[in-house]
Amino acid sequence: MEFAKTIKELRLEKNWTQRELAEKINLTDRAVGLWETHGREPNLTTICKLAEIFNITVGQLLGVEEY
Repeated sequence: MEFAKTIKELRLEKNWTQRELAEKINLTDRAVGLWETHGREPNLTTICKLAEIFNITVGQLLGVEEY
């Protein structure tokens, strides 16, 4: 669940809706919602894109490093 918490916090810090984040990575807002509420995680390619968008490391995004 660390990923769910982190992705939501990062998204809210940018004042982005789930739809806005989804558009940045060419996915649906439903996918983002599933990550944030149901503990699902994206594939590695998407995780790398998310880390780049938020300007953090993959480790930080996954909660194994502090950001």
